[in-house]
Amino acid sequence: MGAATDLAMALDRVAFARAVGIEPDRWQEDLLRSTATRVLLNCARQSGKSTVASVLALHAALYEPHSLVLLLSPTLRQSQELFKKCLSLYRIADKPVPPESETALTLTLENGSRIVSLPGKEGTVRGYSGVRLLAIDEAARVPDDLYASVRPMLAVSGGRLVALSTPFGTRGWWYEAWINQEEPWERYRITAEECPRISPEFLAEERRNVGEWWFKQEYFCEFLDSQSQAFRREDIDAMFSEEVEGWVL
Repeated sequence: MGAATDLAMALDRVAFARAVGIEPDRWQEDLLRSTATRVLLNCARQSGKSTVASVLALHAALYEPHSLVLLLSPTLRQSQELFKKCLSLYRIADKPVPPESETALTLTLENGSRIVSLPGKEGTVRGYSGVRLLAIDEAARVPDDLYASVRPMLAVSGGRLVALSTPFGTRGWWYEAWINQEEPWERYRITAEECPRISPEFLAEERRNVGEWWFKQEYFCEFLDSQSQAFRREDIDAMFSEEVEGWVL
């Protein structure tokens, strides 16, 4: 890899993605070029959200020396899957920064950067600081206490948080982050119909086989009340009012 090519990829994550064999969709290009520090990816299954998160993670480790990149999921197995995607891209790129060590959970580079896959337990993820990028996969299924325990890792570094998922009901921190427009999240919603690699025929088959509730959630990124829930979330919210009547003296 020549110096000019390497510089171009350092400056442009889209060029880096293409160099490792990924032709980004338009929304992925937008994300790769974004400078937002808080990002929510509400994207259908197989739409490419974990692939683009892997590109972001590896690019930070390669081109921002001494970066700590953390990959978090509800379970360690899921974190390892995202980590394996990072390793695969690293090898396709021909390891432009040599590895210092490589294990099933961590890649440490000679430039001082690390990519670490974390177990999905609040009591075992503490102790990291100076995080450059925190990627949370299957974010809708990550418990609130686990999410609360990792946010302080970004406090001093001013690092980036990218949370990717399909919806999982109208509950939890990820749902609240999505609907709270006062919070400075950059939001991406990509349905299966917007993914050129998913055919209409496949979607029609899925709709017939998995049912409307799962289909809308998994492929159309809709936040739906639990099928066993007695009352709709919007009806419960409507029962409470923040308005307080004043006393007439």
